[in-house]
Amino acid sequence: MLIVLLCNWWVVNSTEGQIYFNLQRLPANDVGLVLGTSKFVRSGKENLFFRYRMEATALLWKEGKIKYIILSGNNDSEYYNEPADMMRALRRLGIPEDVLILDYAGYRTFDSVVRCKEVFHKDKITVISQNFHNARALYIGNHEGVEAIAFAAQDVPDGYSLRTLIREYLARPLAMLDVHLLRPQTKAGNEAFKMKWKPAEPQ
Repeated sequence: MLIVLLCNWWVVNSTEGQIYFNLQRLPANDVGLVLGTSKFVRSGKENLFFRYRMEATALLWKEGKIKYIILSGNNDSEYYNEPADMMRALRRLGIPEDVLILDYAGYRTFDSVVRCKEVFHKDKITVISQNFHNARALYIGNHEGVEAIAFAAQDVPDGYSLRTLIREYLARPLAMLDVHLLRPQTKAGNEAFKMKWKPAEPQ
């Protein structure tokens, strides 16, 4: 338990200067990385983590803080597709399809961050998720040659998902193991999407 607490303290404290809560203070980057989550919770109700991430992403794009958006998440089957769900949500929020890049192999946060560099060849990004999640993504990026900052999407009410917070406490030590010891391999390619970067249209 002490090791878990120390790992959490180190991950959070070593990245806190890279997380932004104020839109006006957030530096602009060409690329935003949205970390995936399910659209619905187990009860079938709307997942507020998902909703608030999509709203934050749309806001950043409309305010010119990002130009392109990588939607990275799990795609276990034809019935569960986080990147496709995120794309549909962002299209409804007015984001054009030609700035959306779907990464279907973001099975874990480690995969999502590393694939930005290895697959999409982008090592300067803005991560978009809730504050608790951003810290882990930034820690991974800091040790994988990714120059990243993060924008904190609106948090959910206290007690909304205790399971998610407990899982995050355990995921941070695992992230440290990944970058310092385990060195897991990510998929080298993204067969479902061939990236073609071009200058963004003036907004």
